[in-house]
Amino acid sequence: MLQVLLLVCVLAGAPLPGLGCWFWSEEEFRPEGYKRFLDVYAERTDLELLTTSIRYPVEVTAAGVHDQIKAAAAYGREKGLGMVMDLDVRLARQAFMDKYPGEMQEIVRVREAAMSGSGEVRIEVEPLNLGDHYTGKTRGYDSIGGRVLRVYSGVAGPAGIEPGTVEDITGRCRVERADKDGVAVVIGCGAGNGGRTAYVLAAFTLFTPDVYAAHLIEFEHGILDQYADVALAGACKDEWGFPGRFKPRTDDVWYSDSMARAYGRRRPGKDLARDVLLMVKGERGREGARSAAINCYMEMNRQRNVEVENAFYAGIKEVFGAEAMSGTHPTWFPFPTPEEAFKNGLDWWGVRRDLAQTDEATPFCARTALAKKWGSAVWYNMYYDRDIKSYEEDLWRHVLGGGRMNFHPLYPNDSVDRTTSLLGGNLLRAERRVRLLNLISTSPVDCPVAVIFGHPSSLNWTGEGFADVGLEVTDALWAVGYYADLIPSSEISSGALRIGGDGGVEYGAQRYRAAVLYNPEWERPSVAEFFRKAVGGPTRLYRVGEWTRDFWGNEFDGAGALPAEMIRGSGVDCARDIIEYLSESGVEAQTRGTRRGVAGFAESVMPEPSGWCRLLDGTLILASGKGDVMGDPIRGTVNVRGHEVTFDAVGVAAVRLNKRGKVEAMAAGGLKRFKVGRFEIELDERADVAFWRDGRGRWQGMLQGWEGEVPRALMRVTEKWVRVGVSGRG
Repeated sequence: MLQVLLLVCVLAGAPLPGLGCWFWSEEEFRPEGYKRFLDVYAERTDLELLTTSIRYPVEVTAAGVHDQIKAAAAYGREKGLGMVMDLDVRLARQAFMDKYPGEMQEIVRVREAAMSGSGEVRIEVEPLNLGDHYTGKTRGYDSIGGRVLRVYSGVAGPAGIEPGTVEDITGRCRVERADKDGVAVVIGCGAGNGGRTAYVLAAFTLFTPDVYAAHLIEFEHGILDQYADVALAGACKDEWGFPGRFKPRTDDVWYSDSMARAYGRRRPGKDLARDVLLMVKGERGREGARSAAINCYMEMNRQRNVEVENAFYAGIKEVFGAEAMSGTHPTWFPFPTPEEAFKNGLDWWGVRRDLAQTDEATPFCARTALAKKWGSAVWYNMYYDRDIKSYEEDLWRHVLGGGRMNFHPLYPNDSVDRTTSLLGGNLLRAERRVRLLNLISTSPVDCPVAVIFGHPSSLNWTGEGFADVGLEVTDALWAVGYYADLIPSSEISSGALRIGGDGGVEYGAQRYRAAVLYNPEWERPSVAEFFRKAVGGPTRLYRVGEWTRDFWGNEFDGAGALPAEMIRGSGVDCARDIIEYLSESGVEAQTRGTRRGVAGFAESVMPEPSGWCRLLDGTLILASGKGDVMGDPIRGTVNVRGHEVTFDAVGVAAVRLNKRGKVEAMAAGGLKRFKVGRFEIELDERADVAFWRDGRGRWQGMLQGWEGEVPRALMRVTEKWVRVGVSGRG
């Protein structure tokens, strides 16, 4: 089945697989324990690739683990299921530490106490122990050591430490304790210390590799090399970054000696330990210096995370071949929040994947933008919820937002056997119907608006724009059916966000009718230059938020640097103006949206489960699963490029016409009738059908779940039909 389905996709020019997740527990490590899951999914689904990770206390570098994965991958191939294996360094933390004990991650906790004119002051700092799905019931990202990085004193004021009062007093302190269980420092006080505050910078080493470790990339490549003899379809790096922290404190900051050296190279003469105090506590009169330190610190952390991710991507291709898949998502929390900012610097747009991938409640505007960045015809979202009805509804919401699901098998019901919890209804049969659409388009959904958020502002925890990326604007637009892409301003410097030949703003294949610069505080002047180049082009320009300082904290007249033609207003006002402008310009709104979250995460606006969308290649998609997960009836006539198109189908109906109104491609679930001009198909029985012209202009067709001869009405289109069964069972 795997070979047949992938052949069909290749013929259509759209190698877009069905994705599911597989998480290994104790069972999979028993002799042939992997067979049960693979047997069930091969029999009852049409998924082709399984993004696979270990949730059991073993390391992927162990010989026995390698051998078990090798046997499972070979068996999966026999069953038509390809394994995309998680080979991340976090599944080999002990092996890394054994080899490079000095390259583990640190976090600095800044704690303070008032001093006096005599006696001593004692400051105790507790360790930080973290964990995530990589640790589970195994050893977490626990503190394995502690040290005193630095101790300072200064006069604290309402606007930060008073100028000129900071002193390094590390040498006069007595360290009572510095280990994995905590740091305790005793500071002697004397004349002149009254009214001063002592600040201890306690560094705790965690049981996870340093993001800046000199041997990190080399070590991860070595893991890939170890699995070169395994018949894997690719490899995964999931939710990479610093260990995740919920409700992160801004007086806990990531640190390591390697990071400090990197910081010094970026800012010659600057000491990261000293700047940690500046970033955390602030100093009156040095507001610009504090902004510069934070901006540089957060930017270099984002860029390093991107470097590690993209080195892993390149390693996958080198070890497993150009067609091997880079699996799962860079999103963690998964929302633009302080949690995500401190974990990876909102690096999603810089992290390369073969297919745009996100998870859980990632806003649709970010998903669509990632599809443009990586040239992905659709985006995939790894999805879980405890209620299967949520899957059934969001399957269709995903379709109308240009996406598909990567099915998470552990939910919806923990009491149900974990291999079959998603297989009791029609969900995966409906997914097979949805994937008819993959056969006729290699183009992402059209989003006529770009919301470009200031990346420095979104990462600077001292400003009003911290973790604010402009969702008020994107939500307002998606709510009325004007889809918008969410893009960080860093994509300007990367060259991905560009000015086209006609002066319009472009991202991948997407050309924008309107673009909003959101919260540009602390941007570099090159951002203003970018928008000046777009003046007079087809993209209408907007600005939300002030711009008074540049990246290095210097005063900057951003309003004067930006073109006068940019329309300035609040987020709500700009959204309202864009909606009016697009409507008056004849841009038709797509499916209206509603606010929705998943699995307890924050809400954002996504399309309703019934409506239509257009792709950049001109494909029109009608989809509806509001009443029935297998799809609602689609009957009626729509206008496509000035031509009337009639459908009688179920669930999905899509068509692409050329400029002369001739059919280039069509896909429909439960097709009964299709007509455009003199081109007409009438079937006696409903069928899942797709046909398209290949690269040589020849018709190709796919007929799904059909028994018996190909209907004559379809044979009149082409004699070249691939027959595909539907293995999913209701």
